[in-house]
Formats: sequence, structure tokens, C-alpha cells
Amino acid sequence: MQLAVGNIVEGKVTGITKFGAFVELPGGKTGMVHISEVAPTYVNEIRDHVSENQVVKVKILNITEEGKISLSIKRAMDRPAPAARRSSGGAGRLERPDQYDWNSKKKNENLSFEDMLSKFKQTSDDKMSDLKKYNEGRRPSGRRGFSK
Repeated sequence: MQLAVGNIVEGKVTGITKFGAFVELPGGKTGMVHISEVAPTYVNEIRDHVSENQVVKVKILNITEEGKISLSIKRAMDRPAPAARRSSGGAGRLERPDQYDWNSKKKNENLSFEDMLSKFKQTSDDKMSDLKKYNEGRRPSGRRGFSK
């Protein structure tokens, strides 16, 4: 089998180090999966994700002129469909990307610079006012730890 960049193949983990895992590929060649390419989440300990002699699916990222093969386990995984965003309950927050007003730029094309600046300042003042109201409800009433 010819190994080429972009191919997804199965291989057997032959060794594990602090910085990655070595995988034996079809044809007897060996490639390395860097620790950053082991899983889609932060990997502190590689052995938490793979073990020696485990058969894994890998994507070939690069093959150097010297024959070194860079692999990725996380890029070979089937990607799940993105979950729908939950509403955080905040005022003015969008629940889904399709609710974004993609034509808002067109609305501002006919406004003068001064009008756009005024609109921006009003929006900014409204947001700052909402933020202050939100934070006032969260702060303790007395100053703790300070003496007169």
C-alpha cells in the first residue's frame, strides 16, 4: 500500500513517549503521533488515551524527504455533528447562528460616519449599563477585609 499525505490508515501502537506515540503502518513503516494530535482534548498523559499494541486509525499529516511520517489520531476520528447551542439566558444573546442578522452591514452603508459613531456609542452605553446592573446584584454589600 502506498502511503500518501491525507490518507487514513490503521496501524499498531509500538511505543509511547512523553511527547507522542509511535505507530507501525502498513508496509512496515513507522510514524509518530505527536501528543497534540492524540485526542481532540488536552492530553496530559498519552497512556490515558492509547496503549501499546493497540490498533488505531491515523491520518498521515506529512512525510519528510528523510522518510519521517507525522500522524494524527484526532484528525482521523469521525467528527460528530455539532450540538445545538444552548441559550445562556442573557439578554440579547443568540441561541443559534442562523439568528444572526447577516444584513446589518448593509443597513449601515447609508449612514454617515457621525451617525454610525453615535449608534455605536449608544449601543456601548446600553451594554455598559446592563453590565453594571448585573454586577451590582452580585457584589457583597459590605467591604470585607478593610479596616478604617
